[in-house]
Amino acid sequence: MRRLPGIALALLWAATGAFAGPSRVVTMNLCADQLAMMLAAPGQLASVSYIARDTRASAMAKEALAYPVNHGLAEEIYLLKPDLVIAGAYSTPATTGMLRRLGVAVVVFQPALSLQDVRARILQMGQVLGRKDAAQVLLAEYDQRLAALQDAGPEAPRAALYAANGFTSGSMTLAGQILRAAGLRNIADELGYARSGHMPLELLAMSAPDLLIGTSPYPRASRSEDNLAHPVVRQLAARSSAGQIRDADWVCGTPHVLRAVETLAEERRRFVEKEGSQ
Repeated sequence: MRRLPGIALALLWAATGAFAGPSRVVTMNLCADQLAMMLAAPGQLASVSYIARDTRASAMAKEALAYPVNHGLAEEIYLLKPDLVIAGAYSTPATTGMLRRLGVAVVVFQPALSLQDVRARILQMGQVLGRKDAAQVLLAEYDQRLAALQDAGPEAPRAALYAANGFTSGSMTLAGQILRAAGLRNIADELGYARSGHMPLELLAMSAPDLLIGTSPYPRASRSEDNLAHPVVRQLAARSSAGQIRDADWVCGTPHVLRAVETLAEERRRFVEKEGSQ
């Protein structure tokens, strides 16, 4: 089985009900790591990427301790004897190319750019793992939680996503959709940032958002984060009792994005109650 070309092997698993799925799976992408940990059968997942244990980036760092880690190198992954490797669109092409030449099946997952994409990635992971029933259960839970949240209306508070180097995200990004699902309007949309881009500090100040959604600074100093220490940014951030987002809940298109939505929805409720009492 392992010597079939990667694409042919993946198609075989997806097309036949006679074969339950791969028995030794290695993931080498943070987002694939987490979806696989949520859906894999006991003993099916042989290794996850080392980033899966990084509490700054991974929403499942504790769960990842139960798995051996890899560093995305073709040699180490091949020696794990996987019958399926799951990579991301930005995984090292040299690694995935070498694994395919060695006869290892490789499936590449695209990043989720919307809340709808999260649904698609859950189903895709269920398919390639041969765990369609488990994926349907996870998807139903995701849909139920998402349906209980409130989309932004015309009177919703105005919020700004603002990260290192003035990075912001509009409505055609996963982060922008998280903001909207929480019942907040995104000033990036007002300013023409449909996707992601750099928002000058002056624009941020003139837009006067009701809430500023910042990011958690990394332990080592970086000039890219200097903008987050500016007095204007600090003044805007002081209006938000939530302060900073937990990056790990925002990074990947997994059901963990709903924790970010729920946190912002609670922040919106506090803001509306505060404004209503004045």
